[in-house]
Amino acid sequence: MRLDKYLVSTGKLSRSEAGRAARGGRITVGGIVEKHADRQIDPDVDVVTLDGEPIVYRAYTYLLLNKPEGVVSATEDGRDKTVLDLLPDELQRLGLFPCGRLDKYTTGLVLLTNNGPLGHRLLSPRHHVEKRYRFTCREPLSAENCQLLEAGVTLEDGYVTKPARIYAGEDGRSGEIVLIEGKYHQIKRMLEAVDNKIVTLERISFGALTLDGTPRGAWRYLTDEEIAALERAEGGSL
Repeated sequence: MRLDKYLVSTGKLSRSEAGRAARGGRITVGGIVEKHADRQIDPDVDVVTLDGEPIVYRAYTYLLLNKPEGVVSATEDGRDKTVLDLLPDELQRLGLFPCGRLDKYTTGLVLLTNNGPLGHRLLSPRHHVEKRYRFTCREPLSAENCQLLEAGVTLEDGYVTKPARIYAGEDGRSGEIVLIEGKYHQIKRMLEAVDNKIVTLERISFGALTLDGTPRGAWRYLTDEEIAALERAEGGSL
């Protein structure tokens, strides 16, 4: 791999900036100053530093972000702040995209990656992984409501939802719902199908990923174990 491509892939520099940094003596490879940005390196072996700081190479980047209300799940938006705006500049350069969207007023777990094949597989109808949401609603859910929602309801556009799991709280106005699909505003539309209305909605897990320890508005890199679990993830029926 070319040294400048390596640096670009980490989000630290653009290709032109990498060339200038090399000519300025700011880059070392294996402890030796390297002034040629087109040099071939082995990312699995060579240790590269920029201004004395070791550069960690990742073929793909995987982030977990706890989305706050009012932020849109998009790569760019002309009016509202996006999930990418919550990241440092160097990560915004990596071509990350949200794997599955939450609407502007839904909070919680968003997976961001630049691994297109994996992202598309996780979102395909054949490979949807379980997604768990915490909700509150306007009216108490009856046992009949829960049975209908779990069996699949017909939305206003005629789509029949796949089976879900509902865990209603004692008051009936709060609980958790688990889906294996993600249609547009699906949970809100499901509640409307039983003459109810979502008040608050938060995604708390996506497959093996959970929000544990990640405050609202914060992000973190996925662990190697979490990445491996996503790569193994297969959809199922509920």
